[in-house]
Amino acid sequence: MSHLTITNRCIYYSYMKTVLNVKTDSDVKHEAMKTAKALGVPLSVVVNACLKEFNRNKSLTLSLVPRMTPALEALTGRVVDDIKHKRNLSEPINSRADMERFMETL
Repeated sequence: MSHLTITNRCIYYSYMKTVLNVKTDSDVKHEAMKTAKALGVPLSVVVNACLKEFNRNKSLTLSLVPRMTPALEALTGRVVDDIKHKRNLSEPINSRADMERFMETL
């Protein structure tokens, strides 16, 4: 149950958002803002998603080595299996004409 408080013509709910002040590198922030804008969301949506994932997983991965997500690892495994068993493969595409012929078969 939420609680409603009216103070000086402002309405406050007990479930209102909070402000999080974080120091980050300027270039990291600007790149994140560009990416968020390209996705059509504000940077706060990105930060909230990251915090929710952190809370859900109860972990933070820091690594100098790039790491695939479990979903990408599963997809890669299926692709490797298809190649091994010669399934779901197309002929080599070496030109625009080859690509157009291939796309017409889909």
